[in-house]
Amino acid sequence: MTAASGGAQTARPTRLPRSARRKQLLAAAQQVFVAHGYHAAAMDDIAERAGVSKPVLYQHFPGKLELYLALLDTHCDAIIAKVRDAMLATSDNKERVKGAVRAYFDFMDHESEAFRLVFESDLRNDPQVRQRVERVEQGCIAAVTDTIISDTNLRDDAAQLLASGLVGAAGQSAQYWLANGRRTPKAEAEALVAALIWRGIASFPLQGGASGGTPAEIG
Repeated sequence: MTAASGGAQTARPTRLPRSARRKQLLAAAQQVFVAHGYHAAAMDDIAERAGVSKPVLYQHFPGKLELYLALLDTHCDAIIAKVRDAMLATSDNKERVKGAVRAYFDFMDHESEAFRLVFESDLRNDPQVRQRVERVEQGCIAAVTDTIISDTNLRDDAAQLLASGLVGAAGQSAQYWLANGRRTPKAEAEALVAALIWRGIASFPLQGGASGGTPAEIG
């Protein structure tokens, strides 16, 4: 029946562009996965949270695992980018260390609690999930390694080892801080961890710097 014939018309829901719909579905899925974990989350719950039918959800994601992996990719890429940006934002290495530490604390402290998907996943034994989680560590290490190599006389393997120490300290400290109820104010916690890392890494000589010697000679 048309409006011209006097009948009532029911407006159709606005159709979102595919990219906008995908973003909406991912946001809803993240809320459900964070609240319930992967295994307890249901596609019905995600569709309801997004305000769409299950067929619409399945048009974008063939299954729950694909939806979860898409979220992981988003957040894994984000934290790697934050660490890389911290390395590129300044030539002051002390500030670079602070920026890398801040990247981890910001990620752990974000109200979305997306860190639970990356660091507390109940699906860590799945090879695809494990590969993505490991990629976070390796990507962050690579970003820091590139900076260390460009600034020091260290070999690739030595620079990677130092970078893994920096990334490990920043990540583990941020997780510990959160798990223990943020008892230390965030800014203070970041400063403490950054100071610890900086006091170690600052002892290595810069390329062309006044200080000489090899890493083994510096103590």
